[in-house]
Parts: sequence; C-alpha cells; structure tokens
Amino acid sequence: MIDDQPAPKPSAAVLSYAWVILVVVYLASVVAPFNQFKVPPIMPILIDSFQITLAQAGSLMSLVAFVGLLLALPAGVILQRLGPKVTAIISMGFIAIGAAMGAMAGTFSILMVSRLLEGVGIGLIGVAAPATIAAWFPPERQGMPMGIWATWVPVGTVAMYNLAPLLAASWGWQAVWWAGVIFALVMIVFSALLLKSPPVQGENIPHPAIDLRTLRIALANRDIWLLSLGFACFNFVFVSFSTYYPTFLNELRGYSLGEAGFIASIATMLIIFSAPVAGLLSDWIGSRRLLFTIPYLLIAIILLLPFRLLGWQIIAAMIALGIIVGAIPTATFTAAPELMRKPYLAGVGLAIILVGQYAGQLLGPVFFGYLVEIQGWTMAGDVMVPFCILAFISGWLVRIR
Repeated sequence: MIDDQPAPKPSAAVLSYAWVILVVVYLASVVAPFNQFKVPPIMPILIDSFQITLAQAGSLMSLVAFVGLLLALPAGVILQRLGPKVTAIISMGFIAIGAAMGAMAGTFSILMVSRLLEGVGIGLIGVAAPATIAAWFPPERQGMPMGIWATWVPVGTVAMYNLAPLLAASWGWQAVWWAGVIFALVMIVFSALLLKSPPVQGENIPHPAIDLRTLRIALANRDIWLLSLGFACFNFVFVSFSTYYPTFLNELRGYSLGEAGFIASIATMLIIFSAPVAGLLSDWIGSRRLLFTIPYLLIAIILLLPFRLLGWQIIAAMIALGIIVGAIPTATFTAAPELMRKPYLAGVGLAIILVGQYAGQLLGPVFFGYLVEIQGWTMAGDVMVPFCILAFISGWLVRIR
C-alpha cells in the first residue's frame, strides 16, 4: 500500500476461535524469550561458574540468534508445509531438549551446543506465531492482536529477569534452565490440543504451494527488506542493551543481581502495555510507518543516558524507553503481511523480518561486549545511536500506509 492510500475500515468479522488461537500462540511464543533471555540476569554467575569472559557470556545470546538467522527463511516454508500446530510442537520440542541439555552441561562447550538447539525452536516459533495470527484475523483487524502478540518478548524477558536471580540463589543456575524445560513441555501439550488452521474464508487457506518462482518474487520485495533492515538495527541496539545492562548495574552501580534484573526489566515491563496500545493506535490512525520510524529517533536520544545516570534517573530512563519501544515490534510485525500483498506469503514476509531480527541479535551482543572491554560502557552506549538513525532512514523509505 502506498502512503496516500486511505486506511481500510475495521469492519471485517473476527472468528471467535481466533482469540483462542491468539492465547495459545501467545503463550507458546513467550516460551522462546523466557529461555532466550535467561543468560543476562545471571551473567555474573555464569562467568564465575564457567570461568569465561564478558564477551564469551554474550556469545550465549548470539548463538541463539545465529540459528534463528539461518532458520528464518526456511521456517517460512516449513510453516507453509506443516501448518501451525506441527511447527509449534517442533519448536517447543527443540527448546525443551536444548534447555535440558544446558541444565546438565558440565562445560562451556556443551552449554553453547545447548543454546544452538534452543535457537532452532526459538527461530521456528518466531515465524509460526505471527503468521498464524495473520491467517486467523482479517488484515484490517490485525493491529490489536499483533500488538498483544508483540508483548511476547517483553513478557518472557521480564519473567526471566525477575525469576532467574531467585532460582539461581536458591538452587543454582541450573534451576533457571529446568524452569524453561517445564514451560516448553506444558506448551507442547496445549499446542497439540488447541492449535489448528482457520476455516476457508475468502483469501484464507487453502494456499497455493510456494514454489521457487513465487519465493523469488517474494524475496524481491524491496520494502520488506527495508523494514527488516530497520528491525535488525532495533534488535542490534535493544538486545545488546538488555543483555549487558543488568551486569553494568551489578558491577558498576552496586545493585544486587535481583535489583539489577528488576531495574533493567522496567523498560521491558512497560512494553507489555505500550505494544498493544501501539497496535490500536496503528489501526486508528491508519499508519504503520509512523510507528516503526519516529520511535527510533527518540530511542537515539535516550540511549545517550543509561550509562551516565545514577539512582532514580536510571529508573526514569527505563520508563521512557519502555513507553517508546513498544510501537516498533507491533508496527513491524503488523506491516510485514501487508507488504507481501498475498495472505499465503505472510510467512515468507515475517521470515524476512526475522532475518533482520536475528542478524541484529547475533551481531549486537558480541559487538557490544567487545566494545565495553576496549572502550568502556559509556562509549559502547554512544555507538548504538547511529544504528537508531539508520533504522529511521530505512523505515521511512518503506512504501506503506
């Protein structure tokens, strides 16, 4: 859709079972960040337990993103072939197996391999979930459900940031990994019982098979790659910050691991509220582009502060960041299916978005950790600002309402 095209009116009906699907898909999605972000809140413990450097600890986050990057495009095809239920079950299975292996890891090498397995599951659910929502909700009614779903990462992250220090203090870091195993197994059961494809409605399923020619046409979509580039920058910046900020607060500001995890999760907590609001706002004003571009400029300003502030100022910065950040994933994931034009290509479009997401998550923590070691925390934070500017420029060039 071009900028001047009027926004569609939210008039299409939503099937009642679509809300059941949303709940199940949402909870299954939360399993992924719950497991992915268990490293940051107890990073000092892992560094001490395995005798590793800060950059090596950061690589535990990058490994998950590496697998997600490799799987992003194939995951779109896997979803189209296997359907949401099978894809979700496979996803949860890989996460459970990887987390169990990690819990029993005696060496850092085994822990790294376990993160690769978890990455397979995390990569699959990241494509399956939004594509399933896009299949069940009409395009003009997707803003709110996508806004709700966009809180999957903050909800899982907040839960782990606050739970991990408590579990590690009581039963050791392994308890954090076992908690992830249990959550994944529970969602395997719920996915098997409740997930299904939508009934045939208009342009919904059955979809034509995605052959190589169709895939090439889909991959040639200029706007989806620009949107993905902006989201890559977002993840490069925000995941780097989220990964290391608890360690910064613990080591340089003197907070306990529990306090550091809570303070660092304030921004993420607020995304739980700001993302759905952004979804409603996106449908109301009829614009996706404003909501995945303007916040980048505001984030660029805020990121000049966190490594310079003290006391209540840190909390204020986290609040401001959380209010602003929620709009970006909501608008991005809602825009992706629209940019692909055809409903059956939604999975491919979302896979391209995840290429950007995982590329940012792969490179960010390693780069930021290395930068901290050679230049210090403040300079590392300042270097994130140009990536926010690049994200704004990329997003502004996307041709969408």
